Amino acid sequence: MLNKFTISLFGIVAMLSAPAVLAQANLTAETASPGSAPGVSIIALSEVAAKYNVANMQVSTGQTLTNSVQNVAEGKSDIAAAPFVLPFLMSKAVGPYAKLGKEKGAELTANLAVLYTYRIACQGLYAYDSANFPGYDGIKGSTIFNGPPRGAALTNARDLVRIVTGLEEKKDYTAVQVNWGQAVKTIQDGSGDANVLPMSFPDGRLTAALSSGDMTVFSMPIAAYESDTFQKFTKRPGTVAVTLPITEMGFSGGVTVKSEDDNFRCPGTVGGDIVNVSMDFDLAKALTKAFLDGLDSVYMKKAPFMSNSWHGETDIAVTDMCGLNPLKYHPGSVAAWEEAGYSIPDCAK
Repeated sequence: MLNKFTISLFGIVAMLSAPAVLAQANLTAETASPGSAPGVSIIALSEVAAKYNVANMQVSTGQTLTNSVQNVAEGKSDIAAAPFVLPFLMSKAVGPYAKLGKEKGAELTANLAVLYTYRIACQGLYAYDSANFPGYDGIKGSTIFNGPPRGAALTNARDLVRIVTGLEEKKDYTAVQVNWGQAVKTIQDGSGDANVLPMSFPDGRLTAALSSGDMTVFSMPIAAYESDTFQKFTKRPGTVAVTLPITEMGFSGGVTVKSEDDNFRCPGTVGGDIVNVSMDFDLAKALTKAFLDGLDSVYMKKAPFMSNSWHGETDIAVTDMCGLNPLKYHPGSVAAWEEAGYSIPDCAK
């Protein structure tokens, strides 16, 4: 006959041997619009975290990443998508973080760590064929839709036009700015003669706007791409020079790409999914392992552009870690990457 001790022992053994059915942690995460690379990335992380019993993630999409980065630094949120220019600006207490002061900005930035990186977008110029827009030479005196009223996309759009043409908004051309939720409608209704916007390959906004007509996408001219001005521009954190074969851009019918050769050139915006450095080592490691294990089965299947967004890369030439970027990988993340056979540069640890 089984006594109470034997029954209790059997119960403990059963509990220890049973598969985990509950997530190990409850986490909050913030990201951009769900159709963007940061949005898809965080949503995919929530799926693999649940799939591998790492965590239950409550994801808030459509957030302003300037605020999200600060929320993670202050411990108000666990995970956020972050263009790497934002922690750099925070560390210097400039731009959107000017009110923090240098000491507080540096203190908050030191609280941030990276799980993995990816290319958020690539800034580019495109227009409807019906507009007969000639490319960068046509910007002077025209009207350009260049993003939301504020933020990194607008700054990058202005910078791209300035680098290629030397032209300044208001002085040399008129600009139209609306929130992302109105972007496709704004492209379609012809509010701008052309658009200078962040793109993925293929790009969701551009693809949706094709219902109103065929389009042409214009590569950066080679001379501008190779100029000292552009090379200096790509030295700022979160910005890299991108050369992509036109055949790999993922566009199908309705899109023509104009370039001087078979490649498309653009400034790329790089970032990553970040956490607070205080996150438990094992949790950061488990999240990163879930990311790596789910790359092919989840991440690459979430959107057509995900296979072209540099997830799973560790080369600093495309991750933009080290250099002026103040962020490092979380120690738990480093352990997961290295156990999976990847090499993490010492400067990024």
